[in-house]
Amino acid sequence: MKVAARSSSALALLLAFSLAAPAQETVDTRIGPLSFTHGFTTGYPTDETIAKLYEEMDFQRAVQAYIWSIPLMGMAQWRRAHEDELGAENGQIVFVESYADKIGGLTFNATTPYVLPFIDLADGPWVVEMPEPQGSVRGAAHDMWQIGITQITEPGKYVFVGPGQDAPEAEGYKVFSSPTNGVLMGIRLMPEDRDERMALLEQIKVYPWSERDDPKPRGYITPYGKPWMGAQPVGLEYWELLNDTIQREPVFERDRFFMAMLQPLGIEKGKPFTPGWREQRILMEAAVVGEAMAKANDFSKRVETSHYRDDVQWEYATTANPDQRDENYDHLDERAAWFYEAVTNDVAMHGQKTGKGQVYMATYKDADGDWLDGGTDYVLRVPPDVPAEAFWSLTVYEVSTRTLVRNDYEIADRSSRMDLAYNDDGSVTLHIGPNEPAGDARKNWIPTEPGRAWFPYFRLYSPTKAFLDQTWVLPDIEKADE
Repeated sequence: MKVAARSSSALALLLAFSLAAPAQETVDTRIGPLSFTHGFTTGYPTDETIAKLYEEMDFQRAVQAYIWSIPLMGMAQWRRAHEDELGAENGQIVFVESYADKIGGLTFNATTPYVLPFIDLADGPWVVEMPEPQGSVRGAAHDMWQIGITQITEPGKYVFVGPGQDAPEAEGYKVFSSPTNGVLMGIRLMPEDRDERMALLEQIKVYPWSERDDPKPRGYITPYGKPWMGAQPVGLEYWELLNDTIQREPVFERDRFFMAMLQPLGIEKGKPFTPGWREQRILMEAAVVGEAMAKANDFSKRVETSHYRDDVQWEYATTANPDQRDENYDHLDERAAWFYEAVTNDVAMHGQKTGKGQVYMATYKDADGDWLDGGTDYVLRVPPDVPAEAFWSLTVYEVSTRTLVRNDYEIADRSSRMDLAYNDDGSVTLHIGPNEPAGDARKNWIPTEPGRAWFPYFRLYSPTKAFLDQTWVLPDIEKADE
């Protein structure tokens, strides 16, 4: 009887234990094992699995938020550099002309100078006066997401109105509404003569609408070699700048889900950004993985809009439509690929489609399919009769910052506007590498330095038919002969 009683008690304890601690099922996934009570289908995730899943969910959302916000952060960092590093006031032009002054801008053109005022419309509309004659300047106004508001190449007075503001009755003015408070006027001065360029610069006037009867233009400043950097910040600083920009700008309807993704990480409109240790750790790691994905998405593109030809490494750099939209979706990878390495986008920058404005060709590998390297000497044999009505140029940039390549010679480009050495057939052999070529070839040399990767843009200004129908083809960059 005592044995039977013991057996009955043991059975009861075993049954009770089985009910209290049900068998678990572990599922192997790419983020590691995940455990569930009663199995994956019929049970609950364990506490440890719940913690792991939320950690991964917040991390994945932060990574995708990084990719989503690349164009906004490119513009925000550019504005911050003008304000904090160069001391530009609201509406004040930053005039960028020399190699040293351009060194901080994402894939700036080394050939023509830039006129760059940022305007904050939060307190009311602003006016931009463009000079005569027509065609002497090229440019456009862009919002903070780098979507074009209007071309501003024609002479006249332009009024820009911020979100939620009433457009003024403005006879004799061209009035445009901006979806963001921040607006950039990106303007190039096209004349080759510097005195003519400076005379045009003096005629560009930027001032508040409230001063229209007695304008006080904000004038311009020049960096004069003062260092600044327009590349997106890294680490936690990226998210601090994103939060600051979200507080300054309205939320687009298309971005509300991304705002929901950022909210658990401490970024929420109308609230201070005070992330705890957990959120900081996730955000800092997400900034690394997000930028790594941005590099892959940029330097090894899988978007169709980049395709030039199957038989060369060159591709179209401007992968996003100017409005960042397609028929059934908004561009995400396309705009991230372009705005990771560049700034601004408008119709004039898509000459491969329109036959007007500019064409931007980029490559990251040589003819052998190897990544371009600062320690190797290369040549680019540009065929004769380049189909560019205005001019063409080859400019070299650092992969690390996407800014002009740094070297002691302060040379980052060669163009048809320079005194180049031409071959007998009218072609040009450009030299890119650490070793200076001999003789007249020095005129065609762009120096690089070992230990740093680089990539070029080949620009065609006012492309002609031979480029559009590809009867003229840009060949690959090749390793120089030993």
